[in-house]
Amino acid sequence: MALMATQPTCRKPRPRGAASAPAAQAIQDLEFIRETLRNAGSFTAVPGWGAVALGATALAAAWLAAPRAGTRAWLWVWLGEAALAAAIGAVAMARKARATGTPLLSGPGRKFLVSCLPAMVAGALLTVVLERAGLQGLLPAVWLLLYGAAVVSGGAQSVEAVPVMGLSFMFLGAAALFSPAAWGDGFMAAGFGGLHLIFGGVIARKYGG
Repeated sequence: MALMATQPTCRKPRPRGAASAPAAQAIQDLEFIRETLRNAGSFTAVPGWGAVALGATALAAAWLAAPRAGTRAWLWVWLGEAALAAAIGAVAMARKARATGTPLLSGPGRKFLVSCLPAMVAGALLTVVLERAGLQGLLPAVWLLLYGAAVVSGGAQSVEAVPVMGLSFMFLGAAALFSPAAWGDGFMAAGFGGLHLIFGGVIARKYGG
């Protein structure tokens, strides 16, 4: 009897994957939570110093375009500025995203870009239509309004200064819409130049670069 009592109890071997299944599920849950938080977060890669650079180039464009108001050369000056601004913005945003570890094409970054796109496309189409109709004087108001709308929409995914900047652009665009066409370059300088300089400085100081 004593011999039987001291014999070790025979246990069945545990399947190799049984112990790791809860751990694997926990890892999957953590990845899901991390991805959800990433998608729900704010897009912080809006470049402050990039916006300052956009403001500086817009002021130069306004100075070049003003004497050419009402001509095709005026339009080309501003289209050239738009292309330059797009390049500066893309490079600055990519650099800040890389520095902050913020993905550009997933999560909040994708939402930011997709939210901006409809108003930008509408602006491009209206530029063609208004130019063909001989209504070039309306372009500053349309550009400011739709750029502001794009920034407000994208700003819902970003820091609080961005939608405020978009609303400021829309305010200037509305004022330009009911002002003499000769004031168009002044509104463009105030918006694409002044607002970018002001809000770019705020974003750079409060949220980094």
